[in-house]
Amino acid sequence: MSDGEAPGRSGGRRSLRTDLGGGLVLPTPVLVAAGCVGTGRELGGLVDLRRVGGLVSRTITLEPRKGSPPPRIAETPSGTVWSTGFQNPGVAVFVEVELPRLARGGAPVIVSIAGGSVDEHVRLVGALQTRPEVAAIEVNLSGPDEEMRREVLGEHVDRTGEVVGAIARMSLVPVFAKLPMAASALPDLARAAVRAGAHGVTMGAPPAALGVRTNDLRPALGGVTGWLAGPALKPLTLRAVFETSRVVPEAPILAVGGVRSASDAIEMLLAGASAVQVGTATLVDPMAPVEIARGIADYLRDKGISSPADLQARLRVPAGFRATDAP
Repeated sequence: MSDGEAPGRSGGRRSLRTDLGGGLVLPTPVLVAAGCVGTGRELGGLVDLRRVGGLVSRTITLEPRKGSPPPRIAETPSGTVWSTGFQNPGVAVFVEVELPRLARGGAPVIVSIAGGSVDEHVRLVGALQTRPEVAAIEVNLSGPDEEMRREVLGEHVDRTGEVVGAIARMSLVPVFAKLPMAASALPDLARAAVRAGAHGVTMGAPPAALGVRTNDLRPALGGVTGWLAGPALKPLTLRAVFETSRVVPEAPILAVGGVRSASDAIEMLLAGASAVQVGTATLVDPMAPVEIARGIADYLRDKGISSPADLQARLRVPAGFRATDAP
């Protein structure tokens, strides 16, 4: 009997297998978040990637990017502040070198992409289109919209629908829109993405953050500003997942931000997520995604529940509750 699989109390077999629809089936509902699997070399010798639900690549752009100046990560009492500046070799080298290496690990590969225009996104999808290693595409919408001269592409409903729609119409695999978690129009953004053709939503891209070094009066990061990661994000992610699942209940949600334990992952599933992505915890302990999946299996066994899907959106809220009632 494999990890995460056990007979149910009724005699049926219990499994962590997670079907997200569109032909995307994960062995467990626990993936490694974007960037945390590196180039495919880093985790391979530390963990059996066949026991991981899936891998999300670092974010790939059309042309190579050097990324942010170092230092790129700094600790805070509530997590880390980081900025990579989307360092990557460009899609051509990624397809030729990194993608096959990631796929050899045996886990489904979701490719994260980002662009500054509709054309860049379409060309990225075109370069990935014929590669059988690509299980799905995750569109990182937190970067700048160079075409419309906006700081964050994914904070605008009209633009989110336009970009996601162009990608979804062309893609042969499921497309997940990774939305900025701090966006005030989050429900509208989720609706726009799904209506435009996104198969699902990743919730979500982290909030902007700043670290300061008081000893020399300098920013903690070489690029000055960055993004927050770590345990402080969990309550924010839970609410974002909860609200999004209520406005697009038909769409699978990948929850990312603050997931460090099986308990955290189970909370995300109860709030409405279909699967979770583990980021910072993987950097601390490469076995974290496997251990979290094992903890979910233990919970299912203890509760007599057959699968992670049976937990999804099972959070009990008062009758008549509406998200608009909350402050």
